[in-house]
Amino acid sequence: MKRLPILFLLSVLLALASCLGEEQYSVSANDRMTFSTDTIAFDTVIAGQSTNTYTFQLYNPGDKALRIQHVSLGQGQASPFAANVDGAWLAGGAGGPFTVYGKDSLRVFVNLNAPLTDLDDPQPLEDFLEFTIESGVQQKVILTAASQDVNVLTGEVITENLLLQSPRPYQVTDSLVVAEGATLMLSPGTRMYFHAGASLIVHGTLIAQGTAEKTIVMRGDRLGYMFSKQPYDRIPGQWGGVVFTTESYGNDMTWCDIHSGKFGLQCDSSDVQKQKLIIDNSIIHNTTYNAFMAKHCQTFVGNCQITNAGGNCVTLLGGDHTFVHCTIGEFFPFSGGRGVALNFTNYEGTTPLPLTRCQFINSIITGYADDDIMGEAAADLEDCAFNYIFKNCLLNTPRVENEALVDCIFEEDCEDKDLQRAGNFFPEFDNTRLIYPFTLSPKSSAVGKADAALTQQSGYVYDLKGNSRMADGSPDIGAYEAQQEELPETEGN
Repeated sequence: MKRLPILFLLSVLLALASCLGEEQYSVSANDRMTFSTDTIAFDTVIAGQSTNTYTFQLYNPGDKALRIQHVSLGQGQASPFAANVDGAWLAGGAGGPFTVYGKDSLRVFVNLNAPLTDLDDPQPLEDFLEFTIESGVQQKVILTAASQDVNVLTGEVITENLLLQSPRPYQVTDSLVVAEGATLMLSPGTRMYFHAGASLIVHGTLIAQGTAEKTIVMRGDRLGYMFSKQPYDRIPGQWGGVVFTTESYGNDMTWCDIHSGKFGLQCDSSDVQKQKLIIDNSIIHNTTYNAFMAKHCQTFVGNCQITNAGGNCVTLLGGDHTFVHCTIGEFFPFSGGRGVALNFTNYEGTTPLPLTRCQFINSIITGYADDDIMGEAAADLEDCAFNYIFKNCLLNTPRVENEALVDCIFEEDCEDKDLQRAGNFFPEFDNTRLIYPFTLSPKSSAVGKADAALTQQSGYVYDLKGNSRMADGSPDIGAYEAQQEELPETEGN
C-alpha cells in the first residue's frame, strides 16, 4: 500500500513534464524557419553520375521549438535529387518528423543523379524541398541544375586515325592513349573532361584545330563547386595533363584552352631536327606543377597565355624553342610551391642537353618573384650550346647588359610600382575567387613596345581576343593588345 503514493507521484510528474514539453513547441503560423539559402544551384552536371553533396542550414530564430511534420521533394520518388535532413535520408523522397529547437538549426544535404537524355545540349532540371511545419505553414528551397550527357571514354587506345567531333563533351575516365603511327584529330568546339589522374598521352600525333569562336577545351570532369562561388574548375590538379612522348612528332594545336591539371603540356626528349609541337592562340593555365615543359625537342609557341603554375610556367631543358607574342605570368596563388615564369638550361643532372635556340619575341615574362627568369648553363660543359635571345620583351628580372637582350623593358625600371608585375593587367586579379584576367592594361609599359615588323612577320596581327595589333601601327607586347579600361560608375554619372 505504501508504494501507491510513490507511483501516483511519478505519474503526475511525468504528465507535468509532458505538458511542459508540449508547451515549448510553437503551433503559431507566425513562427517560421529561415534558411541559409533559398536556392541550391548545381550548375551543369554530368548525366548518369552522382554529384558531390551540397549543404544548407535551416534555422529556428524563435524561443520555442518547431516541429517539422513533413519534408518532401516536389517530385517525390521520381526526383533526380536526393536529400538528407539531420542525418536521415528522405526515403522515397519524403520523411519526418524533425524537431528544430529554439535558437537552433538543422543541416540539410542534397545531391543529384541526373537522368540520361541522349541529347547534345544541357537539359534544365528543377525541383524543390518542401518543409511543412506543425502549424500548417509550408516553406520551400528550390533545387536547380542542368544535365549534360557525355561520351565516356574508358581505357581507350587509339591505334588508327580518329576524328572526335561530337557536340557532347568527352569524359576520359582514365588516360586516353594515342598509339605511335596514329593521329587523333579534335574538331572545333571539342570538350575533353578528364577524371582525376587521367591524361592524354600521345605517342603518335595530335591535331587539335579549334577556332576563336569554338575553342577546344581540356579540363577536369568535376563540374560542381568546391564551396560557395568557387568551382572545382578553378582549382589546380583536377586531372593529369597532355604528354607528347619521345616518339611523338608533328603535333599541332590551335585555339585550345588547357587548364587546372597537375601539369599542362609535357614534351619528352626527341630529335631536335624534327618539329615536336606547334601551339598557338591557346591558353595553358593553373597547374600544380609545370605548365609547359619541353625537354630536348623542337617547339614553337605563338600568341599564347601560359600562366599560374605551382612549378614553372615554362621549363626548357635544351632543344630548339621559339615564343612569339606570349604572356607568361607566374601569379600562382598558393605560394608554398610556386616556381618562376621561365627556367631554361642546357643540361639535366650530368646529361648535356644542347640549347640550340631559345628565343622570345614580343613577349611578357613576369610574376610575383623578384626574378622570374632563371637561365643556367652547365659550368663544366663549355662545348654544350646555350643560345638564347629576347627581343622586345617585358621582363621581370634584374637589369643586365647583355647582347642577347634586344630592346627589352625591365619591370624594375617602371617608376610606378603599381604598374609592375600584376599591375600590367586589367581588370585586377581576384585572388579570393581565383579569377585571373591577363588582358593588358593600357597603362602598362608593354603598350606600343612590340616590334611591328616582327609582329607582321610572325603573322600574329590579331591578339588572343581577336583585337587588331596593327590598328594604331604600334603593337603591344604579349598575347593581348591593351584595350581602354572601363572605369567603375560613380554617383551622378
